[in-house]
Amino acid sequence: MNTPTPAQTIKEDASGPLADAVFDKMLDAIYQGRLAPGSVINEVSLAQEFGVSRGPVREAVRRLQGIQLITREPYIKARVVTLSAESALELFQMRMALEGVACNLATRRMSDEEIAQLLRELEDDRVARRQEGGAAPRVFDFHERIVLASGNQRIINSLCGDLYHLLRVYRRHSGTVLERKDDAYAEHWQILRAIRARDPELAESLMRSHIERAAQHLFEHLAERAPTLSGFSVPAA
Repeated sequence: MNTPTPAQTIKEDASGPLADAVFDKMLDAIYQGRLAPGSVINEVSLAQEFGVSRGPVREAVRRLQGIQLITREPYIKARVVTLSAESALELFQMRMALEGVACNLATRRMSDEEIAQLLRELEDDRVARRQEGGAAPRVFDFHERIVLASGNQRIINSLCGDLYHLLRVYRRHSGTVLERKDDAYAEHWQILRAIRARDPELAESLMRSHIERAAQHLFEHLAERAPTLSGFSVPAA
């Protein structure tokens, strides 16, 4: 049996299951805000925190750059992406257009059983978050479920691929206070009620309005950082 050389061990360590685990931990830290927007990525410190060599951390950083959650310019240290109002505006405008259509399609395609199941999961998620004070890990994603239910693969690829991670970071910051979470639940319920009534135009309109309100809430938090933002405009249907 051949014994792996040090170089082979490092390569496997940097791109195998260990690197996947480090990637997941860093991704969760960005989602939860423990790695805050704009913060410097210290590979040595992270390697010590995770109890690994720098190889898996470096690979995780490379992958996070690939999905736009970490930025690195020449001669400048890697940083968690900064949440800018301009970038948020573009992303939320895209969401309004694509998720609105996805909601319309989902209304036409979901079965009664699928709608009932989604209603139960929405309520279970609300109860769980209340019990955990909003700190429960996100295992239920209403928006992702609607997009997947649309059956449109191009929309699914656009919103549930690599861009999903960046969208999720922005969405988290648009619902950071309990009042917005309560409003979001009520809006999700209204959207589902329109889906259950088989009213695709109303469901699409409600989804667009829901995303616009979330965007306005996010912009209030980003206003001091980007005072030149002119406002949020709804893209033409």
